[in-house]
Amino acid sequence: MNKSDLVDMISDKANIKKRDAIAAIDAIVKKIILSLKKGERVELRGFGVFNVKVVKERVGINPKTCEKISIPPKKSVVFKIGKEFKAKLNINDTNINL
Repeated sequence: MNKSDLVDMISDKANIKKRDAIAAIDAIVKKIILSLKKGERVELRGFGVFNVKVVKERVGINPKTCEKISIPPKKSVVFKIGKEFKAKLNINDTNINL
């Protein structure tokens, strides 16, 4: 599935125009990103939780020169699947009611 498939499904299920579905998806993604940038946890009940994880600074090796280099810390996003989502994911029926 890609964004276009998601837009088509939302516009069909919600009976709205595709441009409105695109605007809704973009607004949701933007809000999730802004919240994560602030260090906030994003919880979508029944779906899962997005959290920011800080990866510590570490020492790596340059494969060309075998020289040790310092790799700076960075932020990464982790996702923990929700119980209901996990239960639906493990059902063999592909016709899950949305």
